[in-house]
Amino acid sequence: MDVLALYGLLVLTTLPPLIPNSALLVTTGVLASRGEVFLPLVLLIVGGSALLGDLLMYLGARHFGEPVRAWLRRNPRRRSLLDWTSHRIQRYGLPFVIAVRFLPSGRIVGALASGVLRYPLRKYALGAAVAEATWATYSVGLGYLGTATTGRPLYAAGIGFGVSCAVAAVGAAIQWAARRRALRDPPEGGGEGGNGESPEGGDGGRGEGWDGRASSVASARLSVAAPTVQT
Repeated sequence: MDVLALYGLLVLTTLPPLIPNSALLVTTGVLASRGEVFLPLVLLIVGGSALLGDLLMYLGARHFGEPVRAWLRRNPRRRSLLDWTSHRIQRYGLPFVIAVRFLPSGRIVGALASGVLRYPLRKYALGAAVAEATWATYSVGLGYLGTATTGRPLYAAGIGFGVSCAVAAVGAAIQWAARRRALRDPPEGGGEGGNGESPEGGDGGRGEGWDGRASSVASARLSVAAPTVQT
């Protein structure tokens, strides 16, 4: 495959969400280990394309919050994911913006929830940049290091794809367990409830400088379209 065509394919499969490209990324890492593509440029293209896609989703949800929220709430699973993610963005802030990227559907729901909540753009961009840089390095690095270790590109690609699937399965299990625990444990007095606020007032519990009024406004936004699912 032509190198420029490969770079273009990386952009086309990374910028939009919901396009599986783990095998392509691992294979690109294999090619980089053999000197057929330039590894730093690959990482820049993959990470930059993913970050651009995240920012576009965030800005779309920020400017068209009502239609986005209505679409998410039409499906019970999407509604539950929106509520669960929104509550934790409000409570944990930047660390959760980074971590949610590695959960199933986390890239989409994290960006949309952050936009609907009007989470500060600079903080979201920083969190998304850290998450996508980590994801790109990990995904491409599986093929690169696998080839360097085994010396067999085909084995490296197979191992890398298998590890990617295993990590995705672990993320799904963590997300499922966290949601089950949230549904099982009732909120304590004044704690995180249907309005998505954290137990502490102001900035407490989020580790952020986010204005407490933003949290109240965001909670009101979340409660307009439909009853909030208790998490």
